[in-house]
Amino acid sequence: QVQLVESGGGLVQAGGSLRLSCAASGSIFRFNAMDWYRQAPGKQRELVATITSNGGTDYADSVKGRFTISRDNAKNTVYLQMSSLKPEDTAVYYCSTQTRLRYWGQGTQVTVSS
Repeated sequence: QVQLVESGGGLVQAGGSLRLSCAASGSIFRFNAMDWYRQAPGKQRELVATITSNGGTDYADSVKGRFTISRDNAKNTVYLQMSSLKPEDTAVYYCSTQTRLRYWGQGTQVTVSS
């Protein structure tokens, strides 16, 4: 069983920055790729960033150059550093990972005002 708990969301002005954190339970963390997704009102959930177990990263085109995903295996935590935020980044952000099942956190709201 994997539990994921996100934190760090909030309200920020356009151009600002936020850092999201996701604390994971379970010994599988260091072996698993970790993902950040987001879901804006009325839109489908979309993959924002992925980090593999050995630190390889990938990003959605919409956030490349602005967001950075990282992980600390000693703390079982994955981060999403978000910079140059835009109003269209407003969404609930979810941490996720998959073994036989896909696990999700409860989500953290990010609101970017113009």
